[in-house]
Amino acid sequence: MGRLDAVRDLTDVRDMVRAYELAITKGEPGAVYNICSGKPRSLQELLDGILALSSTEFEIVQDPSLMRPTETPCVVGSNRLFRETTGWSPKIPWSKTLEDILEYQRYQVARESPQTVE
Repeated sequence: MGRLDAVRDLTDVRDMVRAYELAITKGEPGAVYNICSGKPRSLQELLDGILALSSTEFEIVQDPSLMRPTETPCVVGSNRLFRETTGWSPKIPWSKTLEDILEYQRYQVARESPQTVE
C-alpha cells in the first residue's frame, strides 16, 4: 500500500452516473460543476471498511516506493452549485459502496478460479 493518510473525496459510481444524467438534463450549458460527495475520507478509512467486511485476514504493508513525495494530502470538493442547480445528492450509503466493492472482487476471483469438473 501507499499512503493511507491521504484524504480523498470518494463517490459511488452509481451516484456519479445519476449526477451525469442530471448534468445533461438540468445543468446550465457551459457551467462548471464539481460532482463529488463533499465528504473527506482517508484511504485508511477505505481500507478499514473493506477489512471489517472481509472474512479473510490481511497483512497491510506500506511500500515506500508507492508514496509520492509531491502527493496532495487532502482533496475534497464542494458540490454546492451542482446540488442547487440539479437537486442531486449522493444516495448510496458508504457502507453499501464498500459491501458492493468487496462482493464484486469476490465475484472476479471466483470467475478467474479454475473450475473442478468431477
